[in-house]
Amino acid sequence: MRLVPAGMRDPGATTTIGVGELISVALDGGARRIIIGCGDSGTCDGGAGALVALGARLLDAGGHEVDPIGSNLARVRRIETSGMDPRLRDVEVLVAGNMHNLLTGERGVARVFGPQKGASPEQVEALEAGLVHWAGLLAEAFPAQADHRDLLTGPGTGASGGLGAGLAAGLGARLCSRFDILMDADLCGVDLDAQIARADLVITAEGAVDFQTPRGKIPAEVGRRAKLAGKPVIALAGSIGRGSQAVHAAGIDAVMGIIPVPMDLPEAVSRADELVTDATERALRLILLGAAIAA
Repeated sequence: MRLVPAGMRDPGATTTIGVGELISVALDGGARRIIIGCGDSGTCDGGAGALVALGARLLDAGGHEVDPIGSNLARVRRIETSGMDPRLRDVEVLVAGNMHNLLTGERGVARVFGPQKGASPEQVEALEAGLVHWAGLLAEAFPAQADHRDLLTGPGTGASGGLGAGLAAGLGARLCSRFDILMDADLCGVDLDAQIARADLVITAEGAVDFQTPRGKIPAEVGRRAKLAGKPVIALAGSIGRGSQAVHAAGIDAVMGIIPVPMDLPEAVSRADELVTDATERALRLILLGAAIAA
């Protein structure tokens, strides 16, 4: 999403076709296990684009094909699956995403992330209704893979604008915590738990620490792992927003804002190194002060 200028964002017009095309390329290369990383998407098509790229067809009431974009989901009456790539039956697909992201409901992807993706309040509700309808179509088109899955509110179904639900139903993909995939499977090349075990203090950071931070964001996962190891945690934040107190229950002991004086975002970004260094020093000086008082 960050690659699209704010004034040009429209989650009703974007699509996950490119994801399906990349899966097809992986199949061409002989892949037997494919990991799809989800995050920072500008889409809200429920994975429709990815399925179309892999051979599915979306048909309206008249049997005409419908473009796989979020604003069209409510128009689809049937998903035609006979043209799906047969190689998909022999490949394992893992979706590494935020398990707090749900397809629909008050915590659904349209309502939580639609506004920051550029959706108006009216469009948010239209996307929500489309995704509810889409989940029903997925269950009808892929009964064997959708059976016993909660596509509407199951953990991870809302990853990347509902891509999680689309791949879970359409490809039988397994929805996994991105931290389990990247860290516990050693894909990131960093043994975070070992580094935490050696540390006296853990410092993490996020652009904005707020009510969403405990919902699967990296600082909350760092805090969780640090608490298992009995280590204190400080989070540095570009901004401290509504509901930031919730991070304390997630294992973050204190939050330090990095912006010392009012400034606009471009200036803050350009001075990020300086601001983070200064905030870290201020945080450590407070710790030293506390240690001196306790001595």
